[in-house]
Amino acid sequence: MRFMKSHKCYDIVPTSSKLVVFDTTLQVKKAFFALVANGVRAAPLWESKKQSFVGMLTITDFINILHRYYKSPMVQIYELEEHKIETWRELYLQETFKPLVNISPDASIFDAVYSLIKNKIHRLPVIDPVSGNALYILTHKRILKFLQLFVSMMPKPAFMKQTLEELGVGTYSDIAFIHPDTAIIKALSIFVERRVSALPVVDESGKGGVHSAWAVNLAAEKTYNNLDISVTQALMHRSQYFEGVMKCNRLETLETIVDRIVKAEVHRLVVVDENACIVGIVSLSDILQALVLTPAGIDALHC
Repeated sequence: MRFMKSHKCYDIVPTSSKLVVFDTTLQVKKAFFALVANGVRAAPLWESKKQSFVGMLTITDFINILHRYYKSPMVQIYELEEHKIETWRELYLQETFKPLVNISPDASIFDAVYSLIKNKIHRLPVIDPVSGNALYILTHKRILKFLQLFVSMMPKPAFMKQTLEELGVGTYSDIAFIHPDTAIIKALSIFVERRVSALPVVDESGKGGVHSAWAVNLAAEKTYNNLDISVTQALMHRSQYFEGVMKCNRLETLETIVDRIVKAEVHRLVVVDENACIVGIVSLSDILQALVLTPAGIDALHC
């Protein structure tokens, strides 16, 4: 916690990195192909009229569009072909419009962690308040990696030696999951309704793996016009896009878990029991809450 409070967001920004920015007049379809082509999951949106950044376009938006407009394999998704980003934002965000959550490079990393978890977002643009330029997009993954780099030089807090079970880290009830024969459109509905970023694909015995990044694959493969195929059929062609499934159990220490999730560069670990059945999920948000916010007496996950 003290480490995060004593470092600024600027410290975490790499000396060179790629930042993709979209103008809000760009077509939604082109924007998603550009995300995929550049290997990024989100881009800040620039509105020329206001001469400022007004939001973010993420893979979640693409899932929402597919969920909202998909009818059947026979019906082309014209909205996806024709809509500009600004049209989509006006149609979809009018009821739920939120201003862009961003952070100054001079703010502490602690504030960044709090903002990410409290706002339930996965990407936080670092914007220079003077020039108005977007410098970088902060993620849970980047923050945890930064912490991991310096953690060997710091005294380890005692809670790092405690287990997930002792610390109560992770989600162990009401876990959203799908089966291998679930249709993709049904899976997308669960993503949207449950507001999750990954779904375990579980077989009849309760064993399985996690698959996320649906929309990236759908966009890259241009198969978003047929979402009635099953998860298994969809996965056959797209294995190269998926994160590996990393597992853990509730009796492993937080230190072990942090090490594993950073090394594997995944967004979550699946918690399994002694029979290898899925019993829970530990996300990067859970870990950052436990490492940074809980010691400060803040529970941003449930506020």
